[in-house]
Amino acid sequence: MYKKRRAALLLALLLALLLALPAGGARAMELLPPDIPAPSAILMEASTGKVLYENNPDARMSPASVTKVMTILLVAEAIDSGRITMADQVQTSENAASMGGSQVYLAPGEIMRLEDLFKAVVVASGNDAATALAEHVAGSAQGFVGLMNQRAQQLGMQNTHFANCHGLDAQDHFTSARDIALMSAELLQKHPWVTDYTTIWMDSLRDGAFQLANTNKLLRSYKGTVGLKTGSTNQAKYCLSAAAERDGMQLIAVVLGAPNTNDRFRSAAQLLDFGFANYKLISLPVDKLRPVPVRGGVLTEVPITCTPNEVSAVVQKGDNREITAKIFVQEAVTAPVEPGQKVGEVVFSIGDNELSRGRLVTADGVARRGIGRQFVMYLERILMVSP
Repeated sequence: MYKKRRAALLLALLLALLLALPAGGARAMELLPPDIPAPSAILMEASTGKVLYENNPDARMSPASVTKVMTILLVAEAIDSGRITMADQVQTSENAASMGGSQVYLAPGEIMRLEDLFKAVVVASGNDAATALAEHVAGSAQGFVGLMNQRAQQLGMQNTHFANCHGLDAQDHFTSARDIALMSAELLQKHPWVTDYTTIWMDSLRDGAFQLANTNKLLRSYKGTVGLKTGSTNQAKYCLSAAAERDGMQLIAVVLGAPNTNDRFRSAAQLLDFGFANYKLISLPVDKLRPVPVRGGVLTEVPITCTPNEVSAVVQKGDNREITAKIFVQEAVTAPVEPGQKVGEVVFSIGDNELSRGRLVTADGVARRGIGRQFVMYLERILMVSP
């Protein structure tokens, strides 16, 4: 009798659990985020910008040498655009040589290959090397700072103002965890070759006479670490922008104002663990897209495509609900049409939650019709309708 009653109770409980599931599939469980002993932190997926965790992410704080993420970004952009090269010979100014804090002890007038200066910044956080690179790119350190602030605005870094290129404490020099994640993602996604340098553990300068040791200890302790930048000053305390990649998903964990160096690395590792354990990056299907009609062009329609790096989203593991896509496209475009011209977007959702948006753009260009061609097409239409 007791066994029958227990079996009936278990069956009722199982039915209740099944009825509680949504019709579209299993909904993911509510997650318990890690407890981070820092006043500001964020966890972001790099390719989509999806925020997976945040704690006071927009607080304006001193970033210390994490500032150099922007310095590295501007140098990388200058390299990729061909304005400078890794083989450039850079002469150290009096100003660069005078920088205190972390340094590689550049002497006034010393000439060093740009690649070595780049390693000195990325690996050893050299303030003198950062200043030398800034002067080489922009002509002066202050000119470079102007470029830093301009780029910050372009990236939507709303709580950032730079006063220098190295991160030493200064009045009116601040940023936020969210803004650091934005510029870190821009660097890693647009200039992936930078990880060849951010993952260097040990190296040397001046024919082996000066040793470089990476300040990011996660390179040795956390699987998949690809960067990025540490920083610490009396005002900023201990800061870190850490990046790691597993199973095709790249996460950025930013920790600002940690009380000690162990806490910043431990906090970043906890955030990354939280992200990799609970989320995954998926590719989103896009149905076959119809061409868009073209007005006044040499062609009557133009094929469209979805921007590749936006056809992905981060979803919680265990959330098996159906993903839907809604496509919004212009009825027609007017020639001339440029390749890559935006004509609409696709919105991906899971349940009532929007996952991601993809830009729909023209795959080709279409020139404007000349007057003669318009006249010929007009005659063709008349002849086609004539009895």
